[in-house]
Amino acid sequence: MIEKYRLLDLPPFETGLEQPGRRQLLAALVSCTAGLLIGAPGFARANSGTSLQGRVSDLERKLRARGLIGANEKTSWSVYDFTTRTKLVSINEDAPRQAASMIKPFVAQAFFFQADDGKGKVAYTADVRRSMESMIRHSNNPATNRIMDLVSRNAGGKGPGEVERVLKSKAPGIFVQTRIVERIPQGGRTYRNLASARDYSRFLYALWNDRLPYAAELRRIMSLPKRDRIAHSVDGIPSSVRVYHKTGSTAQLCGDMGIIQAPGPGGATFPYTFIGIIERPSRTTDYASWIKRRGDAIRAVSELVYLDQKQRHRLA
Repeated sequence: MIEKYRLLDLPPFETGLEQPGRRQLLAALVSCTAGLLIGAPGFARANSGTSLQGRVSDLERKLRARGLIGANEKTSWSVYDFTTRTKLVSINEDAPRQAASMIKPFVAQAFFFQADDGKGKVAYTADVRRSMESMIRHSNNPATNRIMDLVSRNAGGKGPGEVERVLKSKAPGIFVQTRIVERIPQGGRTYRNLASARDYSRFLYALWNDRLPYAAELRRIMSLPKRDRIAHSVDGIPSSVRVYHKTGSTAQLCGDMGIIQAPGPGGATFPYTFIGIIERPSRTTDYASWIKRRGDAIRAVSELVYLDQKQRHRLA
């Protein structure tokens, strides 16, 4: 079962296993025509010359000038278009950031790996399902700790680090920069668990393409109605989109990662991933104001991405 999930047929730009000479070839292709990149995942690593990536960078500079992102704050942005199989935005993707509650779908996936191991020792019961839904839909921390404890108990009983060990033993090609070392402390002040935007991107790619056990169930849970920073209260994104996501919020981090399934002509849908992370070097002293403004910054970037997709695919 370990080999089944090792690289999961991820595109080369997501595994990081570019072939010798690929970078030079990519540069030559980009200089000739951007159109040659469409539909070629091996040549899809976004760079500062791509139209959407350049506009995201420009928008971030404007958001910093307006104070919606601080001068000392770090960001990560990632967008992948499933229809054209193209990475459209890749900004600081490999930088490990605080995961906050965005780690919770990873915790769920660790349990699902155990439930799928063929040994029959781990069962996805109705009670566990309720904890999963509470953990992801309501971001319930005690429910998260319960799932962490179940994973640990089934893996050796050494604590939350067992969650990371399960993920990396089953799918090391996905959870590369992921680090899970703590349960969610009382009050939700979790700062030590880490993941990168590229880890989230690889995970969402595998989840959407049914490359992970219980993928359909985890997608269902992640799509349960809840407030998000991707489409909720974003004027340019219609309510008809479906969002599979998880937010993350602490006094040092504001983020969201998910898949947006956008309706298009003729009943077709056009899914893409969106990951936005803003991280402070220290805790803010005005959490409510800080988290709202950073959430608004993420929504602004998400709207820009959707409008690009709308033009690209003639979305609603």
